[in-house]
Amino acid sequence: MLVLGIETSCDETGVAVYDTERGLLAHELYSQFQLHAEFGGVVPELASRDHVQKLLPIVKSVLERAKITLHDLDGIAYTAGPGLIGALLVGAAFAKSLGYVLKIPTVAIHHMEAHLLAPFLEPYFPKFPFLALLVSGGHTQLIEALEFGKYKILGETLDDAVGEAFDKVAKILGLPYPGGPELSKLALKGETRFVFPRPMVGKSGLNFSFSGLKTCALNYWRKSNNDYQARADIAFAFQDAATDALVIKCKRALRETNLRHLVVAGGVSANAVLRKKLNDLGREEKIPVYYPRLEFCTDNGAMIAYAGSRYLTLNKTTNLEIKVYPRWKM
Repeated sequence: MLVLGIETSCDETGVAVYDTERGLLAHELYSQFQLHAEFGGVVPELASRDHVQKLLPIVKSVLERAKITLHDLDGIAYTAGPGLIGALLVGAAFAKSLGYVLKIPTVAIHHMEAHLLAPFLEPYFPKFPFLALLVSGGHTQLIEALEFGKYKILGETLDDAVGEAFDKVAKILGLPYPGGPELSKLALKGETRFVFPRPMVGKSGLNFSFSGLKTCALNYWRKSNNDYQARADIAFAFQDAATDALVIKCKRALRETNLRHLVVAGGVSANAVLRKKLNDLGREEKIPVYYPRLEFCTDNGAMIAYAGSRYLTLNKTTNLEIKVYPRWKM
């Protein structure tokens, strides 16, 4: 089965073709970060317009690279949420229209479920059931993945998502957009100078909170000399505290659930410090830890195409109604 995957939930246009027999055939991703950089964040209307301009050319390019035509496709998967409503509508309308013309089924995909399944694109992938840590700009969740399509949320952030906190602290420090990766680079030159709390770790349960770390960073920045080293030291301390909080809750969840596989996905899963700490946790708990390859940590069409192939194989499709879900619980 050949499945076209379309991702337009925010500021990246992703397209891929996945074959249930041969695996991932081709994929491309266009990022709008330069478009939004001057505004210091994503402008929804600009994002939607750019998806309209870029989507069709990227689809054509991916089909050429996969050496197939539109008429070879067996189904189309698209991101239906969560995300920016205008951006989601671009992908959904395109997918529905193309599916109607080609007389092939379409399927709506939950963006975060696709992230959770992204490690299945790798040669070595987890087995159900497993614990998943989803960390991105909009979500921070611990999920018990019981089987495909059946998930239980064990804990989530009570305020800022960890990726959002990275971006906000980067903005406090005057770093360019997108802030999260820039903060991580700067933290490499930081030293142990400031002490940040590890939020929520002293409380029972598996929820997270990161807004306090943002406030802590702001207070230290205001009291510092605003020089380069102070900026680097704050970045180091923030990243160390945020990643510690994630790892501590992962360890707690593993011991409470007795799950023996850990999946880490979403944009923040590319963070090298987080990966090192979680790999150390995996060795301590004697369990494997799975990640997507770095290019599939952020939003991409490959994860949508793969998730779509799983649902289409089960004959689960959506009708012709163009409907998206800016807020959508998994």
